Amino acid sequence: MSDVKKNPKTMSGVVVSDKMDKTIVVLVEDKVMHPLYKKYVKKSKRYKAHDEKNECRIGDFVKIQSTRPLSKQKQWEMIEIITKAV
Repeated sequence: MSDVKKNPKTMSGVVVSDKMDKTIVVLVEDKVMHPLYKKYVKKSKRYKAHDEKNECRIGDFVKIQSTRPLSKQKQWEMIEIITKAV
């Protein structure tokens, strides 16, 4: 049996930190409806993702994908850079 997941989760967000070696912090924003007021509220979460070639910079818009745990806090890997920062 293979170790590859059949349907890994993918998300896209903005790189907010690239200080660590081969690791980036990606801010993913989502709009969810408030249960009582029925208004859309912006929720955000930060994920640590693996960047093998250290090619991402702050402000890049990237796509990340779930993977096996690479460290205590890192279970995501960067798949592609959608847009580079100016």
